[in-house]
Amino acid sequence: MTTITFVLFPGVTQLDFTGPAQVLSRLPAATPVIAARSLDPVMTDCGFEIVPTATFQDAPRADILCVPGGHGVTGALAHAPTIEFIARQAAQARWITSVCTGAFLLGRAGLLAGKRATTHWAYAHLLPLVGAVHEQARVVEDGNTITAGGVTSGIDFALTLVAREAGREVAEQIQLGLEYDPAPPFDAGSPAAAGAERTRSVKERVYDAAAARMAAALKAGQ
Repeated sequence: MTTITFVLFPGVTQLDFTGPAQVLSRLPAATPVIAARSLDPVMTDCGFEIVPTATFQDAPRADILCVPGGHGVTGALAHAPTIEFIARQAAQARWITSVCTGAFLLGRAGLLAGKRATTHWAYAHLLPLVGAVHEQARVVEDGNTITAGGVTSGIDFALTLVAREAGREVAEQIQLGLEYDPAPPFDAGSPAAAGAERTRSVKERVYDAAAARMAAALKAGQ
């Protein structure tokens, strides 16, 4: 039996969690655990709630630890029980993983020092604040640590991890079952594809202030 523990916090980006969960829950003999501060529903960035299945106090030992991201990461960085839970679970996990800005929670728990890692493109310049070396890729593996880029990269990371755990054939069967065959209507899913002007506009409108808040939260814990 493989216990896959997802860490939730208020303001989590739901696809950071649900994308990998959809894939990893199909891993043979998988048991997903959704851990949070309490069993109260956790509000996502989409305006709906997810109900945890365990608390930080009673969650079982994780074989695979997955930490999603979201704007709520800045608050979670200052919540000692969340960071302590991540560190405690990571000490025994086979795989330590994150999606998007969840990388900074791994970093705050001391799990990215000297490691190659990735995160959402708008926050990648902050990875050195947690001792990580940024590698520009959707999925970055360094030992038993796997970090994924922004949001949808979590599906790619999960399939990568399934292949590591159960083999490529199983991963490809899951991919087929989910009909994960991306063919987006627009070619604007990365800064390189979107172009400098569009990237600048999105950064200024959405991410510059958010990245500044993240930087402040990271520096406050140093």
